[in-house]
Amino acid sequence: MLFNACQSPRQDTIENIKITEQDVFSENGMIDRNRVDELIEIYVAFADEFPKDTLAPAYLFKAGDIAMNTNRSRQAIRAYDRIITDYPDYRKTPEALFLKGYVYENNLGRLDKAKEIYEAFLVLYPDNEFADDAEVSLKFLGKSPEELIEIFQQGEAKEE
Repeated sequence: MLFNACQSPRQDTIENIKITEQDVFSENGMIDRNRVDELIEIYVAFADEFPKDTLAPAYLFKAGDIAMNTNRSRQAIRAYDRIITDYPDYRKTPEALFLKGYVYENNLGRLDKAKEIYEAFLVLYPDNEFADDAEVSLKFLGKSPEELIEIFQQGEAKEE
């Protein structure tokens, strides 16, 4: 109790994040979907309260990731947008931009927005490790599963 009283608000928030992460992500890999929104809010609240802290963009990235993977697409886009806007030098900013395109394509079906984002990604980060993924995403954007199978089968036939 005395130890907690001596901690800074920043450290209290970090401890709260760790505890909530443990509650949300169980040891068997399952996610407590009832607590996901709470965790996202805590991540964002940290960035709101400590915007200059080096953990702020990392927590926003985690918020975007968990939101994307639990079909909270709008929350994911907001987190990624904030990283792109507020933390342009953060090491995962290029990935945040790519994932924003991914969310528009795969979660929201907004192929026009996805195309725009992937193209912007390639202009801004042509040498990034996700550049190949952006190119492939653009190449196959809007193709049905049947069309993709046909394309891959034709590619395999050419290789033989």
